[in-house]
This record gives sequence, structure tokens and C-alpha cells, in this order.
Amino acid sequence: MKEFFELLKKFDLKGLFITPTKNGFLQFFRYIFVGGIATIVDWGFLFVLTDFAHIHYLVSAIIAFVAGLITNFFLSKLLVFKANDARVNAIMEFVSYAIIGVIGLGITELILYFFTSFSSMHYMIAKAIATVVVLAWNYIARKLIVYKK
Repeated sequence: MKEFFELLKKFDLKGLFITPTKNGFLQFFRYIFVGGIATIVDWGFLFVLTDFAHIHYLVSAIIAFVAGLITNFFLSKLLVFKANDARVNAIMEFVSYAIIGVIGLGITELILYFFTSFSSMHYMIAKAIATVVVLAWNYIARKLIVYKK
């Protein structure tokens, strides 16, 4: 955590985002940053496809998930876990990443369906709840399975 605050104090963007690190706190910061970008992509697709293209919210959520997954994969590989990425080849890494993501998609779909269909909650509010739950799942699973030493 000390390293993170030193980099932040110096406003060292290269150290904060680009320089390879095994520092767990700095990796988590980068993961949250990358996840934020992927979430904007995911939520943006979900909203546009549902409200403007009039695609059912559960179908839109799947398409949005794929866009967010691809964004998250490439940015995570570039910024978050690159210190350990020599462990597997890129295809196997993406397959592992996708399997974990698909489980996250299943969790998202269940939460969306439950809160939207049974609780009459707006699908975007249900998506916010799902995002928090799946964020924890994705980080832990990816850290332990895809990017373990």
C-alpha cells in the first residue's frame, strides 16, 4: 500500500498503471480501474441495446457481457497481471478468463432476472447489484486461477 501512495503522491502514472508489479494492492487498484472501463462498456451496451435497440434486457446483458469481457481481458493483460502472464499461452489464458467470466455472467443473469422480474426493480439498478457481486468473484477467481504463480 505504501508503494501505491508514493506513486500517487508523485503522480507517477507510468508506475501506477504500466510498470509491471507483483504488489497486490497496486494490482487491485489497476483491476478496479480496468474494471471501471469494462463496466462502462458493459453498462453502455446493456442500456443502448435494451432502451434503443429494444432487445430484451437478458439478451442485451449477454451481448454487453461479451463486450465488457473482451475489454477487461485485454486491459487486464496489459495493465494488471502482466508480471505473471508468462505462465500460460494467450489462448489458454483467454479460455480460462472466459470460463470465469461466463460463471460471472450466470450470476449476473440470475441477479438481473430475480430483481427485475420478481422485485420490479429497474434492470440497470439490478445490474449495479450484480456488478458488485461479480466484481469480487472475477477478481478472486482470476487472481487464483488464471494469474497464479
